[in-house]
Amino acid sequence: MSTATQIGAALASGATSAVEVTETALQEAATQAHLNAFITMLPDRALTAARASDVRRRAGQQRGALDGVPFAVKDNIAVAGVATTDGTRAFRDRIAAADATVITRLEQAGAILIGTLNMHEGALGATTDNPFWGRCDNPAAPGHTPGGSSGGSAAAIAAGIVPLTLGTDTMGSVRIPAAYCGLWGLKPTRGLIPVTGLSHLSWTLDSIGPIAATADDLAMALAVLAGFDGADNTSEPLPPGWEADGRASDLAGVTLGLPDYTSLTSCDLRGTQAFARLVDRARDAGAVIRPLSIAHWTPDILRRAGLLVTEAECGHLIGATLDAEPEGFSDGFRGAINYGRHAQGARIAAAYRIIAQAGSGARRALEGIDAILLPTAPQPAFPHGTPAPVNQADFTAPANAAGLPAIAFPLPSSDLPLSVQLIGPAFSEGRLISLARALTSEVS
Repeated sequence: MSTATQIGAALASGATSAVEVTETALQEAATQAHLNAFITMLPDRALTAARASDVRRRAGQQRGALDGVPFAVKDNIAVAGVATTDGTRAFRDRIAAADATVITRLEQAGAILIGTLNMHEGALGATTDNPFWGRCDNPAAPGHTPGGSSGGSAAAIAAGIVPLTLGTDTMGSVRIPAAYCGLWGLKPTRGLIPVTGLSHLSWTLDSIGPIAATADDLAMALAVLAGFDGADNTSEPLPPGWEADGRASDLAGVTLGLPDYTSLTSCDLRGTQAFARLVDRARDAGAVIRPLSIAHWTPDILRRAGLLVTEAECGHLIGATLDAEPEGFSDGFRGAINYGRHAQGARIAAAYRIIAQAGSGARRALEGIDAILLPTAPQPAFPHGTPAPVNQADFTAPANAAGLPAIAFPLPSSDLPLSVQLIGPAFSEGRLISLARALTSEVS
């Protein structure tokens, strides 16, 4: 499968049709079923939409750059007439009455939904070794985790099945899979992309974000997804001048804040060496690298607070199902949610305070700089069946605590995929994409 940009160009030139592109995506999904990237395939819906796309194009009424481009969504995002399983057995019969707003927006732009994607059970974890829908493999590193919880969302792109997917990010669950699979992933400003139709893990920390193979594809999807939704009480209007892509940018005069990240948690040497090369190249290109500390951010403390709040909020949402259908969840997931569900109120209140303070510290740290530069994860993808590092989300969690946008993008690597992220001020998505594009041009 080509990128969304390439597919759009081929459709515009008449070199292919939306039906041919969709049939290829469906065939690739079937051929690579061993990856366990998908939970539900939607061939009838997809081919009906593809035929309609071809009719529009022949009439000169195409809806934009995504018209005829296939995509897929994580299985905690509602698709009308399809079970929203959240990666569990318990919700296998929970049929959505309507599409999530993000799906409506993509389909209104002409994009073609081919299926729903595997995920870590309940969106609580970062391996996508799912006990009910199968272990999702990493096409960029066979035998390794694709990350999570949006593991299927990254695997489907890395395998070349679709060029665009949607995932959800609670403490890094879009950016970590993007990192482990060598892709681009965006966690948006809180309220930028509607969450109507999302089956929440944590209403405090959740967001929906796109994953893609290129910056151009990511920006193209973001332009369609962003905007106010009156059905979402967390939605925010786009500020004047907001843009999904800031193309005209280089690094001259850009100020990037650099925390002393290796002192904060254990990091893999391969990643730190590649990151150091990126920092050196950024300086050579004219960027100012400013040492930075984020007040009230201690990664392991924020991690534990985020997990407790997530478990408590999820327990509030699905506690009745946990009690009524315990066999629909794994022992590990059920135990984690019940832990938060029954935690003392004072502990939960303290966790909310930790998140609020770390978020405030991250927002203040951005004063006078363009973005914070960090590795996306302390380590690359690790083999399935080995213990998951507890610190996977240590560098991604601050953006969720602060409600800030963050973009993950790949670094050159001859081994496992490596990744870096930029965290920016609220509603700076376009600027982050342009800066990430400039940084990658320096190390490619």
